[in-house]
Amino acid sequence: MLLGQTAVITGGAQGIGLAIATAFAEHGARIVIGDLDEGRAKSAAAGLSTDALGVRCDVVSAEDVTVLLAAALEAFGTLDVMVNNAGITRDATMRKMTEQEFGDVVDVHLRGCWNGTRLAAGIMRDAGGGSIINLSSISGKVGFIGQTNYSAAKAGIVGLSKAAAKEVAHLGVRVNVIQPGLIRTAMTEAMPQKAWGQKMTEIPMQRAGEPSEVASVALFYASDLSSYMTGTVAEVTGGRYM
Repeated sequence: MLLGQTAVITGGAQGIGLAIATAFAEHGARIVIGDLDEGRAKSAAAGLSTDALGVRCDVVSAEDVTVLLAAALEAFGTLDVMVNNAGITRDATMRKMTEQEFGDVVDVHLRGCWNGTRLAAGIMRDAGGGSIINLSSISGKVGFIGQTNYSAAKAGIVGLSKAAAKEVAHLGVRVNVIQPGLIRTAMTEAMPQKAWGQKMTEIPMQRAGEPSEVASVALFYASDLSSYMTGTVAEVTGGRYM
């Protein structure tokens, strides 16, 4: 499905990002994982069933993202798919949240996504096309207590992606968004049982999602199966908040 294509995934050393990298690799793509932790990026790349690189990248830095994409081009010759997945959380109520905590989350998610989108689109437009996939969250649709920073950033990714999609559609570059809900990762499984139980009551399918279920939607967006789709938002939530 992605045979001979090159995909770059930020925040790809663990969780949803690694699941996406794994799915892409299984369908023939060459992978470049960008992650703040260079060791984990290289380890994750080494574990994939394809040609892969791990590169240290702070997505807040346009220079770092430029280096990441240049590494993909140098190693594999093309940039066909860009997945902007890197993110952090700094949860706190507005009364307790610091300006630093707000700024850090918005920078990593929103500025990071903007850097990845604009720089990848610049390469793809010259090459005649490509697919950009940006990871938002159900938190960007609904808004959760203690996440004014995260919800703002994830909502912003939707607006950013729609605007970018309109700018580059005529150049063959597609930009789409995935909004995961409660996905079973190390981070979510560490939450208190009471909070987990409350979230379960909101999910019609009555279970958490798996990282592979987000990855399969990313694979759809990356491939020609979604060739006439751009500026769309796919909710991978088990029906939560539909």
